[in-house]
Amino acid sequence: MSKVVYLTEAGLEKLKKELDHLRSVERPSIAAQIAEARDKGDLSENAEYDAAKEAQGLLEMKISKLEATVAAARIIHESQIDTNSVQILNRVKIKNVGTGKIMEYTLVSENEANLKEGKLSIGTPIAKALLGRNQGDIVDVQVPSGAMKLEILEIGI
Repeated sequence: MSKVVYLTEAGLEKLKKELDHLRSVERPSIAAQIAEARDKGDLSENAEYDAAKEAQGLLEMKISKLEATVAAARIIHESQIDTNSVQILNRVKIKNVGTGKIMEYTLVSENEANLKEGKLSIGTPIAKALLGRNQGDIVDVQVPSGAMKLEILEIGI
């Protein structure tokens, strides 16, 4: 059984659209490429056929992975989000104690992570260190570039 994946409604909708696109556009396109390559004759020395079959395998693996994610998805509504301590889908304002830099992130599942949009995956070292903590806490975080101290300034939705 796969683990539960917590998503927003928008995140789940995005995954469903991507899955639909892969099934209805990409899959038929690759099938057509395979058929075209097959029509060219000897398959044992047909690089186009081999490339199309490899692309098909990768596509089917991606579709399978997305299907499993969608099947395991659970939508979290704002009404279910507690702001007493840091948890998934919280908006967290933190301050790097060493540099004084203030950052704001929304903690999301790996599938919705996008740093440009301020969405930080709960699988990152920073998010893992923040989970379950309270406003005012100072947290030590080990990141690839070294250790840092973060102060939780605000927890919201």
